[in-house]
Amino acid sequence: MVYPTIIIDAGHGGYDNGASDNGRLEKDDNLRLALAVGNILTADGFPVIYTRTEDIYQRPIEKAMIANENGGDYFVSFHRNSSPQRNEYSGVQTLVYADEGVKGQLARNINRELGKVGFADLGVPVRTNLVVLKRTEMPAVLIETGFINTDADNVLFDERFEDIAAAIARAIEETVGDSYANPQNDSDEWKNDNDNNSGKYDDQAMLRDKDFGVQVGLYTRYENALYQAMELEGKGYDVRIVNRRPFYAVVVETDGGLDGAGQIERKLERDGYDTLIVNL
Repeated sequence: MVYPTIIIDAGHGGYDNGASDNGRLEKDDNLRLALAVGNILTADGFPVIYTRTEDIYQRPIEKAMIANENGGDYFVSFHRNSSPQRNEYSGVQTLVYADEGVKGQLARNINRELGKVGFADLGVPVRTNLVVLKRTEMPAVLIETGFINTDADNVLFDERFEDIAAAIARAIEETVGDSYANPQNDSDEWKNDNDNNSGKYDDQAMLRDKDFGVQVGLYTRYENALYQAMELEGKGYDVRIVNRRPFYAVVVETDGGLDGAGQIERKLERDGYDTLIVNL
């Protein structure tokens, strides 16, 4: 059996500590748990790629692009929650861009397995504004492994750490096994099939009110595409890198079909970019 590749993301890092409580930093808990889960998956035969294995800062778009560039099949981001008041809330949440398909099932399986360890199951919130869920081109989830400013959750995190890592790995492996045994189309917002794109669009397809973007760069080196994507992201554009072998296209996302693409194209041209409206 060829196992799918799991992208493991330890949230925050470097100067970005994430949430904190009495000297405890979320970035440290995230990395520790991410590495532990990754080690279990690796031992069980799954290819694992980490967005970081040390205390470094990465912009969220960089994390998503690492996953996309390395052809990940699933993306799991590790975080810990926080609340305005200490000991206000307790439990685990697993966030998704949309509660559907294999990502929704993975999120529920993770919550279920962590519930067996002792966490309260706080559900599967939908978050459409998180870059690591929005920009990844594979089923993606973000685990909030208890509240970092809740004593009971911290005690559970520390005393049952190995059980927590095993529970998350078990949920991933179970979900992956089910999805490979029963393949289905997972409707992630940013999933695309560039290999099967003929590049020819009929009139009806061009008139559909979706899936248009504005291409602003085409590169043979991924690093060059990443540089431009980060530049555009810094100016407030929604950007993705599309692998159109042997090139990497930098595409600004748009809403509202051709009219929306035209508005973004004019704005990009005012900013000095060469543009081309493309169908995704």
